[in-house]
Amino acid sequence: MTVPDESELDYVDEIAAFFAAEGMPLIPGRVIGWLLISDPPEQSAADLARVLDVSRSSISSAVRLLIPSGLVETVRRRGERQEYLRIHPDGWSRMLAGRYAKTTAFRRITERGLELLDDTDPARRTRLEHVTELYRFLEAELPAMWARWEQRIAER
Repeated sequence: MTVPDESELDYVDEIAAFFAAEGMPLIPGRVIGWLLISDPPEQSAADLARVLDVSRSSISSAVRLLIPSGLVETVRRRGERQEYLRIHPDGWSRMLAGRYAKTTAFRRITERGLELLDDTDPARRTRLEHVTELYRFLEAELPAMWARWEQRIAER
């Protein structure tokens, strides 16, 4: 296992700060950061705890947050009982696809809110109208964008 130098740890912290600004706790962001640059790409929970200088329970909590997104996965090496964590080869696409899949559901919720406020002052509806239009736009545009992305990956 590669031991990170200070510049690599600074980079891990930069990744963590980016995700923290998006609302993610710091430790999962640090896990993502290290898994993006670690050698080997698969790291045990003990490896992560040692490199990131955090407790194993912090790693466990981070993993419980990251795995459902599709970004991080667990793998086993043949003949070993140890579980390892890595960025899924298509993890970023999986994570974004999961978010995009929720576009229609949230648009329906905002439309229900507009129905609820149908007989109210139009100024009260403005924020909800704006977000509804944004989600209608995303719902219409994302499939074509996603198809272009998949085509680009297929051409590699």
